[in-house]
Amino acid sequence: MKAWEHFKTITHHRHLVMKGCFAVGLYKQGLLHDLSKYSLVEFLVGAKYYQGDKSPNNAEREDKGVSLAWLHHKGRNKHHFEYWIDYALDGKAQMAGMKMPVNYVVEMYCDRVAACKTYQKEAYTDSSALEYYKKGKAKYLMHEETAKLLEDMLTHLANEGEAATNEYIRKNILHNK
Repeated sequence: MKAWEHFKTITHHRHLVMKGCFAVGLYKQGLLHDLSKYSLVEFLVGAKYYQGDKSPNNAEREDKGVSLAWLHHKGRNKHHFEYWIDYALDGKAQMAGMKMPVNYVVEMYCDRVAACKTYQKEAYTDSSALEYYKKGKAKYLMHEETAKLLEDMLTHLANEGEAATNEYIRKNILHNK
């Protein structure tokens, strides 16, 4: 068990998300971000499967066939697009990604940037989160407008840097919500 290492990692990650959320004006979301990671069902799994360079939830999934920690986490944290998957009403698919409120899409952006900084450490660049997103986006069950907004912010970060992107989010995304 690597409880101390896991505690330091999730706390560092939370502080990075908090800093990102504060920079765009999402103070309450910054303070409340990922508190469920300290619950027993999530924390014990994180300590048991801790690796330091990626989420322990995949290791739990590989070991048990399901990650109960992830199911708990995504069901309580609205900044995860998986929280917003529901039965589709259009008749085209059984399940679909629902459109997320803008403030949660922005928190998701902050979360992805912080995760890349946490796990990539010195290798992190402003393009890291966009590259990671592009690798997996074909598999995502995310609402089209939500995906477009997230990719817009990640692309802005890759091209303009963090300070300019935070200003862009404050003025052009959250201002118009």
